[in-house]
Amino acid sequence: MKYPFFLRRALPCALALACFAFPGAGAAQTYPSQPVHIMVGASPGGGTDILARTLADKFTTGLKQTVVVENRPGASNTIAAAMTARAEPNGLTLLVATNTGQAIAPHMLKLTYDPLTNLAPVGLVAIMPNVLVVPSSSKYTNVKDLLADMKAKPGTFKYASSGVGSTQHVGAEAFSLATGTKSIHVPYKGSSQAHVDLIAGQTDMMFDSTSSAMAQIKAGKLRPLAVTSPKRASALPDVPTLAEQGITGADVTTWYGLLTTGGTSSDIIARLNKELNASLRLPDVEARIKGLGGEIDLMTAEEFAAMNKSEYERYGKLLKASGIKAD
Repeated sequence: MKYPFFLRRALPCALALACFAFPGAGAAQTYPSQPVHIMVGASPGGGTDILARTLADKFTTGLKQTVVVENRPGASNTIAAAMTARAEPNGLTLLVATNTGQAIAPHMLKLTYDPLTNLAPVGLVAIMPNVLVVPSSSKYTNVKDLLADMKAKPGTFKYASSGVGSTQHVGAEAFSLATGTKSIHVPYKGSSQAHVDLIAGQTDMMFDSTSSAMAQIKAGKLRPLAVTSPKRASALPDVPTLAEQGITGADVTTWYGLLTTGGTSSDIIARLNKELNASLRLPDVEARIKGLGGEIDLMTAEEFAAMNKSEYERYGKLLKASGIKAD
């Protein structure tokens, strides 16, 4: 079809004006025009890194663009978060975050960014229950007997964690508050180091994430006594919750979420949320997460933003009550 000369001259201008008037639409149509980077605040090989690389593989196909994982460990996952917060708000820099960096560290460290405004929630990736484990050589086979001895010998039991301010640390302190017990915190530089001493009997117990502890549990080196989630973990169906054993107020889990730079257009965030939820529905991704002991709960960006804010406030109160402070 041929247009009159004046229309052929006017159409490009009209299209340009339309794109100018509705910039979000143009951005969403061309996104992503460059490689996408997923920032990870932990070392390679851990639960966060595994999830990020799983998503990167699926996003590369779904977004039809190269997706690269960058590990920036340190400072309770906040180094990677800070880099994401300072990036251009174009959706090309993503962050696989945990509640350690989003809800705990901000109350303990002086940050150069605001985790609620400088980072834009995209969606929830997975929730990993924390599990109370003891070495397989331990005499304890249930929480009741463990608690009886903790109360009879206050301040003598040692619990390991992957570091000060980690969900393992906070979970153990929440357990102490809920049960009126006192124990000694022994922090390590990651769960794998903590496992070595725990298995050897140098420490008595640990509130580890299932993503870190499952391998040692399956190997028979650690014995699970309880999970800290509201319901039993599908990967550990025979292990009761703390609530089932009469302990409430200690439901600390580890969750992983996808975020991007604050100020990114709602169209791009919606595209990323759609891509994330589509990836999480894939059988191999679901199997991978369940193999780590995790649960998938698909959320909209708005639902995850509400959860992110609620968790930030909840952990602020818990940290104040427990007296946990950065070293």
